[in-house]
Amino acid sequence: MAHYDIKEGEDFYYNEQGYKVFTEKFHLKRGYCCKSGCRHCPYGYDKKTDTFIKNDKKNK
Repeated sequence: MAHYDIKEGEDFYYNEQGYKVFTEKFHLKRGYCCKSGCRHCPYGYDKKTDTFIKNDKKNK
C-alpha cells in the first residue's frame, strides 16, 4: 500500500465520536475507491447495493 502524507483539516478531520473521516480531497489524491462506504467518497460507491452510482453533483 502506498504511503501518503496526510494533513488534519485538509485530508481528514475527526467527527464527534472521535473517528478519523477522510475528505473528498484525500480520496481523489489516493486515486481509487476502497468500497468502505466513506462519507465523502467522490466515486459514487453505494455500500448498500455494492454498486457505483453516477454522482451528478460533480457535473453541476
